[in-house]
Amino acid sequence: MRRTNGFTLIELIMVIVLLAIVATISVRFVALSTQGAIDVGSRQLRSFTGVVLSEQVSRVLREALPGSVRVNGDGSCIEWMPLVAASNYLSLPRGASPTSFEAVPLAGGETAAGRIVVYGYGSNLYSVASPGPVSPPATLPTGASPVTVSFAGGVSHRFSAQSPARKFFVIEDPRTLCQQGQYLFRYRNYGIQPAVASSLPASAPNREVLAAGLVPNSLDFEVVPPTLQRNGVVAFRFQLQSDQTGEITSVSQEVQIRNVP
Repeated sequence: MRRTNGFTLIELIMVIVLLAIVATISVRFVALSTQGAIDVGSRQLRSFTGVVLSEQVSRVLREALPGSVRVNGDGSCIEWMPLVAASNYLSLPRGASPTSFEAVPLAGGETAAGRIVVYGYGSNLYSVASPGPVSPPATLPTGASPVTVSFAGGVSHRFSAQSPARKFFVIEDPRTLCQQGQYLFRYRNYGIQPAVASSLPASAPNREVLAAGLVPNSLDFEVVPPTLQRNGVVAFRFQLQSDQTGEITSVSQEVQIRNVP
């Protein structure tokens, strides 16, 4: 009698079990590979975000008026006065109610508008009292030297000190960076306030989102004031968290603030 070729039930079950094992391993391998790629992409994105954010903060702080950088009590907000231009004065405002002074024009026929600061070291730059280092809004015009810098609206102002180099700065009104929840906001056009993070705008366009995805309360600014031997330093640190994996990336940076007399 001829033997019939085929599979027994045991052989069939063994094949099914082996195929199930192979399939499970393959699916697991693909799942782990996919998750690994997602994790790597998430880490790269957070790293890139950290680099971009650090560079943005560093650039604006490097352009700050020396001595104008200050932070609030918990270090979550930093404020500074942006520099617009710098030149030399020929004579400071004199008389009982001076409204202008003579200065050297900017190179290239440029003009500048903002507040004038003369030797603000050791003074409160966030006070616009007269006499004081910070003037009312003014305009530095173009033209042949000397040019006349006039205070807006004919407002009078006297500076409390002279610069050894006869230098003055033109600045814009202050800017502030503050963390709220997972967002980092940048504020402008709120005037000069006595305290950091007071009277800040509550909506656009004067409140802008600079970054998102920060770990709440992770941003910390620290200002080391300048001395006669070294420049000032701003150190800041923050953490970024992935919405998908929950992983956290820590970033820290230091920015040198040039101490120009």
